[in-house]
Amino acid sequence: MDYFARIDNVVASILKAAVTVLGLFISFAMVGGIIFRALLGVQVFGLEELVLMAAMWLYMLGAALASRERSHLSADFFQAFTDNEVLHDVMRLIATTLSVVMAVFFVTWSYSLFSWGVEKGQVTPVFSIPQYISQGSLLVASILLLLYALRDLIHDVRKLSRKAVPQ
Repeated sequence: MDYFARIDNVVASILKAAVTVLGLFISFAMVGGIIFRALLGVQVFGLEELVLMAAMWLYMLGAALASRERSHLSADFFQAFTDNEVLHDVMRLIATTLSVVMAVFFVTWSYSLFSWGVEKGQVTPVFSIPQYISQGSLLVASILLLLYALRDLIHDVRKLSRKAVPQ
């Protein structure tokens, strides 16, 4: 196993653990909030802002995991029209190239949002948690999406070049 695969496995393990913990937190916090409000008549102030921050990280890290596993949504309609594997590979390469371009835009935009959040110093109303903490989830996810898209691009180019050069 090469160096990059080890790093990828460590990152994936961290992401999976974080997604699990965040999912459990959100579930229990929502149920707890309902129980406190409906059964006990007690409003738990600030719970919503904690759930919102956790949900942002959960969604963004989940998107990064889907990108890592290449299990995100795709529209591979060429496979329905033809059995030509080379055409499938070319279309996959085009789609991956577009994903890389879009990921670069996402990194740029999320960095702008994150740096704006740090500059403005906005905080949540109850716990005064800096808003850039939730905005950071967009930056982290977009960087991971870019890295995985670059990995996929390299893989797709290698796969297509092996088919182009007879062995």
